Amino acid sequence: MAPEDPLAPAAAPGLQTLLTRRSVPALQLREPGPSPRQIDAAIDAALRAPDHGALRPWRFVLVQGQAREGLSQLLVSRMQQREPDTPTAKLERIRSMPLCAPLVIAVGASLLAGHKVPEIEQLLATGAGVMNLLNAFHAQGFGAIWLTGGNAYDPEVAQALGFHAPERCLGFIYVGSVEPGDPAPRRVQRDACVRSWTG
Repeated sequence: MAPEDPLAPAAAPGLQTLLTRRSVPALQLREPGPSPRQIDAAIDAALRAPDHGALRPWRFVLVQGQAREGLSQLLVSRMQQREPDTPTAKLERIRSMPLCAPLVIAVGASLLAGHKVPEIEQLLATGAGVMNLLNAFHAQGFGAIWLTGGNAYDPEVAQALGFHAPERCLGFIYVGSVEPGDPAPRRVQRDACVRSWTG
């Protein structure tokens, strides 16, 4: 008997979740955000990522409610200090993103220099944790996106958010509800990314 089609939803519902995930622009995210229980489930999924040496390098700082206003002001202020000529429209976009998304998670990594596990592997573990986090929010019906940029790597932003050496900030995850009927993710052409090695 032939094995069941692995793409059939009944056979692998988790695979269907992975095949439909997409990044949702932060300005398209809305209330309601995930509940504390749903956030805990997503964090627990993140903590299941591959982790050479069991170093647990992931760090997640949750920003919700009124704290989003403080984050908005911090990001705009630092952008203005680093890049005084930033166009008003860009500043307004930066100001709005934390206020649109009900939940913002500042992602960090605690990297141990000189450890037998190379720093690149510690970073890879953190990235894998973030991917699990994004998939877990999607599986629970929320949209999310991971954004980086100047503010993500700004030492003063990191310090304000409580990241202290050897921790570093790696970006922001914006999470919220999405409008019904949003388009399905575009299928990526795998031929450009996959090849066989024959020795």
